[in-house]
Amino acid sequence: FDRFHSEDILPMFAKYHITTFCAPPTMYRFFIKEDLSKYDLSSIEYATTAGEALNPEVFNQFKKATGLTIMEGFGQTETTLSIANFVGSTPKIGSMGRPSPLYDVVVLDPDGNECKTGDVGEICIRTKDTVPCGLFIGYYLDEEKTNDVWYDGFYHTGDQATMDEDGYLWYVGRIDDVIKSSGYRIGPFEIESVIMELPYVLECAITPVPDEVRGQVVKATIVLVKGTEGSDELKKDIQEYVKTHTAPYKYPRIVEFVDELPKTISGKVRRVEIRKNDLEKLQK
Repeated sequence: FDRFHSEDILPMFAKYHITTFCAPPTMYRFFIKEDLSKYDLSSIEYATTAGEALNPEVFNQFKKATGLTIMEGFGQTETTLSIANFVGSTPKIGSMGRPSPLYDVVVLDPDGNECKTGDVGEICIRTKDTVPCGLFIGYYLDEEKTNDVWYDGFYHTGDQATMDEDGYLWYVGRIDDVIKSSGYRIGPFEIESVIMELPYVLECAITPVPDEVRGQVVKATIVLVKGTEGSDELKKDIQEYVKTHTAPYKYPRIVEFVDELPKTISGKVRRVEIRKNDLEKLQK
């Protein structure tokens, strides 16, 4: 499709009596901005999501409107589903869930040591003793790339998270997406989730922009709901909201309003494209 439209998809649940629905968080973000009471969603028994992190606000609003609990998971083309909120488990809002029994998932620091509870590290799969049957065997005809992600007895996903005392994992972001500003390491997902709480925000992507003084600064690229116009005053409101709901050093010093975010064919936000475009602007 050229562009996703909620009003085209929502009637299909009743028309085709859909019982199980799996979609990237992008679709759920669009859904909750519609009047869901106009649609018959009673056929849905299971609602799941993967592909990128699910914002707590989206989880809460969808459940409020439909009574359905979105079951989130994490996986890659290389791994299949490796972390999830499985049937019988109790989801924690904002968490990807717990590791699949198929995988020995750990969170490692840059030195290859397991992180303490609550510390940010890279999601890795232990392969020293045995390689899980769901894990890929390497990139086709690319030994160098395979060795870049598979070493020291672990497969390295390139994604960062924390693990709590109950073994639930909480997504932080791709290693390349983590913002380093004035000595702070800032994960984009936390800021995106806070901005998504604002009723006039449809979508948001947090990315770094190079800065001579701070190294990098936080940028928010935002799609507003229909009928809302972007303004300098609105930018200030968003910045103040982030300051008071996270920490002052995490607020987006740059806010840009756009008609849509760049996405992959599966609906994942292409933050790398936003970074690339910003870099090209700075180099002109």
